[in-house]
Amino acid sequence: MEIAFELLRQSGLANLGIGNLVMFLIAGTLIYLAVTKGYEPLLLIPIGFGAILANLPLAEMGSYGQGIMRVIYDSGIKTQLLPPLIFLGVGVLTDFRPLLGRPITFLLGAAAQLGIMAAALGAYYLFKFSPGEAASIGIIGGADGPTTIFLTVKLAPHLLGAVAVAAYSYMSLVPIIQPPILRLLTTKKERAIDMPQARPVSQTAAILFPVVTGILGSLAVPSAAPLLGMLMFGNLLRESGVTERLKKTAGGPMIDIVTILLGLSVGATMGAENFLTLQTIQILIMGAVAFSFSTAGGILFGKVLNLFLPEGKKINPCIGAAGVSAVPMSARVVQAFVSKETQGRVNPLMPAMGPNVAGVIGSAVAAGVFLTMLS
Repeated sequence: MEIAFELLRQSGLANLGIGNLVMFLIAGTLIYLAVTKGYEPLLLIPIGFGAILANLPLAEMGSYGQGIMRVIYDSGIKTQLLPPLIFLGVGVLTDFRPLLGRPITFLLGAAAQLGIMAAALGAYYLFKFSPGEAASIGIIGGADGPTTIFLTVKLAPHLLGAVAVAAYSYMSLVPIIQPPILRLLTTKKERAIDMPQARPVSQTAAILFPVVTGILGSLAVPSAAPLLGMLMFGNLLRESGVTERLKKTAGGPMIDIVTILLGLSVGATMGAENFLTLQTIQILIMGAVAFSFSTAGGILFGKVLNLFLPEGKKINPCIGAAGVSAVPMSARVVQAFVSKETQGRVNPLMPAMGPNVAGVIGSAVAAGVFLTMLS
């Protein structure tokens, strides 16, 4: 009997606290949204289950414990290995031709980074976060999970769980967050602007773009080179036409494996003692501000550009909302919104892909600027 009581005393059940139960509920919510709503399931399911593992008492399955999650965290997240590998896969899966066919949409992707600065300043001045913490919160506005993790590990690793969950959660909620902002900031006339066909892009231009952009971007902001360089290398594999095996590996099995490891280890940082704090609530608030301001920034800059563009060359400002780097979800949301508002007459999916892929570059550069200024 004494042995049975001792086993019970040392079991997880006997050491289960209210914080663990709350975290199980939060993790279950993430998994529920992924399964039933289809919100970023490849990310939310590993993150949600990682959070469950981190909150099993005495199991040592958290990223800050002593078990396997700690090994993955130290070797993949702390060393900043996994986020650039995700960018390699993203580069393989991303077609930059819509951006090259309409170079002006690069400006929309840059304008959509407004939310990063707005949230960073808000976190610093309103909630009194440190500069590094504020930058990590602000980068949520880029709607780019790997970039958020890359920056936060450097500047505010103790906030990684809350910041990463906020970033991926708002990414998954793009179909809910963006349409009301689109409706608020555009008129029916603007939504009905049908953009002309983009100019064709040669294979030479498609091959030169990742090479030139990788060099110039990394020279301008060296801190962004791990992300930007791997993104452009992946895109070169895609466009060269002679590396099919490498392209399939980087865009398939490799990115899948890295996504599993990244999601589990990030979720495993969500121990109750680290996550259930006032700071987490503040981060979620500023994350929503960041994402909303980024969406608004792209739309409003599109409206400004139209003041200077001649008739027949004007852009549909709705595509500016796709300047956040949730590829290709944000472009699809813009497409669905505009098509519905115009009864199917206007379908700007390809025009929206221009600022969408520009946003990936923009968020990586923004992270590099923060690292340069604050490291």
